[in-house]
Amino acid sequence: MARKRIREDEEAAIDITPMMDIVFIMLIFFIVTTSFVKEAGIDVNKPEATQATQKPSATIFIAIRANGEVWMDKRPVDVERVAANIERLRAESPTDTIIIQADQEAKHGVVMEVMDQIKAADPSLVITVAGENN
Repeated sequence: MARKRIREDEEAAIDITPMMDIVFIMLIFFIVTTSFVKEAGIDVNKPEATQATQKPSATIFIAIRANGEVWMDKRPVDVERVAANIERLRAESPTDTIIIQADQEAKHGVVMEVMDQIKAADPSLVITVAGENN
């Protein structure tokens, strides 16, 4: 009689190991395929936009501070070196859109120099200037 009772208990157990394997494989898949957004590395006081539209995501961000500092890839960059840095970053992750995050107190001339450097790197690039609502 005791033997029969043990067999019934063993048959009632459910093995969840295959289900756990599938869950871990799915977790790894989602982690690997997730794209991460790179920021320019600094916070800027962006002006507000009244008629903002959603733009496609980009992987290259350029931040311009009020004092004229230009930041790319979490480090300061000379305005003359923006084109070279864009070419390097596009080699790492190709994109057609570059987002400029300019402080509302940034000088217009610095922003235009950065835009000229972007066009010098590749005239087909799309430049988006991010405001508060972008």
